[in-house]
This record gives sequence, structure tokens and C-alpha cells, in this order.
Amino acid sequence: MQSSNFITLILPLLLVAAAIFLSKSSMSPLASIRSSNAAFSPSYPPVALFVGGTSGIGQAMAEALGRYTKGNATIIIAGRNRAAADAIIAKLPKPTTPGISHEFVECDATLMKNVRAATKEILTRHPKLNFLVMSPGYLTLSGRDETEEGIDRKLALNYYARWTFATELLPALKRAKEDGEDAKVFSAMAAGKGGEIDIEDLGLKKSFSLPKAALASPTYNDLMMEELAERNPDLTFIHAHPGVVRTNMLNSAQSTILRATSSIISVLVYPFSVTPEDCAEYMWHGMFNSTKGAFRIGSNGENIGRKRYFGTEAQRKKLWEHTWEITKSE
Repeated sequence: MQSSNFITLILPLLLVAAAIFLSKSSMSPLASIRSSNAAFSPSYPPVALFVGGTSGIGQAMAEALGRYTKGNATIIIAGRNRAAADAIIAKLPKPTTPGISHEFVECDATLMKNVRAATKEILTRHPKLNFLVMSPGYLTLSGRDETEEGIDRKLALNYYARWTFATELLPALKRAKEDGEDAKVFSAMAAGKGGEIDIEDLGLKKSFSLPKAALASPTYNDLMMEELAERNPDLTFIHAHPGVVRTNMLNSAQSTILRATSSIISVLVYPFSVTPEDCAEYMWHGMFNSTKGAFRIGSNGENIGRKRYFGTEAQRKKLWEHTWEITKSE
């Protein structure tokens, strides 16, 4: 059964990787993007939260912001691994501006009560937030795995926790915008890789499968960002597809099969993949170039518009109501 799930999961990944490789131009824009990003010099000391920032894309984006600002950005890393966060923070450039901090907030984001507790803690210390970067997730071949709150763990990390972080932190984002600063929400998921959703089975309690979950999460993120943008028209909401990135996700997967075959898979996708550091440059490029509203960006940070967009306004409203109820937001 696991081997069948393995094939179901891996084949689409390989096809996506090949498509990304073929779509890349022979002249990479990375050099100019690096130069442009490095010139980021805001008139204010940024405050940024990285959910899932203890590894992979989130870690690389946190480290990149530290470089751009020469350490003079408040960088908050939220996750489960304090030791990993401490190691990342220790390597960030030391701030020279008073009031800047680099810190860790412990949060198992599979539980919404933990997310609400973390956001409450963050708001107590940081009434203003410029960048909310979300990239939590993990690989598994298991079926539906419910938390004590009745949410599948994969969907909790890929969607529900992100929605909860974004909605709970809106006051801090709005405060930043009111002060004339950046106020942007970024979700690294799979823009342009979603599918149709069943409005009668939001959360996939009735008919869960790995392929359904893989298609639902990107569409949920699309609809989330659009609804957030409609409710908060002065802020920026970005759903990104980073492409295939060389993270340690396979090595840390819960599936024995995925861990055992991680080396083989890594070799196969290597020509089509990018390092977390390069990915971070592309993602920041996309974020820096996004103005107010809802945006979908691709692996080069480019605006992909409505490419493979699924969902209607009615579905967007229904998903919002469902999510509000299931996350017990107050």
C-alpha cells in the first residue's frame, strides 16, 4: 500500500520538476535578482516572522533578510526545533540598530490552539509586522492523520495553520501599513498546481486521499489569499510555487520508504532543482515586486496570474466560513 502511495506521490513531483527545468531560460535571471534584492534598504527596521523557518525555504528566506539588512531586521522564527533556530540565529549578522531582536517562538503548528498562543505571544512583543513568511510542512505517505482538533496534519500545516497565522496577525500587519511600511503575507505552497475542490467536503473528512490533499492545498491557499486581499485591500498576499528545492524534507519524512529512497530521488531531481538559498532569492524578488492585493508567483518569483486557477467566489466564501469554524478563531 505504501509503495503504491509512493508512486502516486513521486511521479507528479518528477513531472513538475521536468516541466520547471524545461521552462527555465538558458540565461538565469538569478544574478540580477540577487543584486536587486541586496539593494533592499527600507527606511524602517523590518519585523518579519518565518513560520517553518528552522529549515528549508523558510530558513533561507530568514537568512537572506538578515543579509539584506545587515542584521538590522527583527527576525522571528516559529517552529518546533529550538536548537535549529538557535543555530540559525547565531549565524545572522549582529544588529547595530537599537531595539532589533532575533528570536525563536516555539509552535507546533499542527494544532490551531498552539498557533493562536504563538500569535498572542508575538503580538505582545511586536505590535507591528512587515513580513509574514509561511512554509511549514512535511512529507508522508500515510492517509488521513487527524490531530486532537479533528484536522488532518498535512492540511493543518499546508493550509489551516497558515490561515490562522495570517488572520490572527492582521492587526500587526495593518499597523505597519498605517505607518507607511511594507505589510506582506507570503505562503510557499504550490500556486498553479492545484485542482478542483469539493465544497461539500472541505477538509477532506469524507474522502481523503494523498492526491486529493495535494490538489486541495494549493487551491485552498489561492482562495485564502484572495479573500484576505478582498477584506484587507491595502495589504499584500502572495501564494508562491517555489518549485523543486533541495531541502532535507525527504530525509526527515515520516515514511520509511521516502527516507530510504531519498538519495535516489534527490539524484533524479537534482538537475531540475535549486538550492534553498537560490529559491529564497527568487521568492524575495517576487515579494518585493508585489504591490497591494493578491498575487500568485512561480519558481522564479514571476507573477503567474491566473494560470491553473481553480475556485469561484462562492467557493471562496464557503471555504472562509468553514475555516473560521474549524479553527475556532475568535
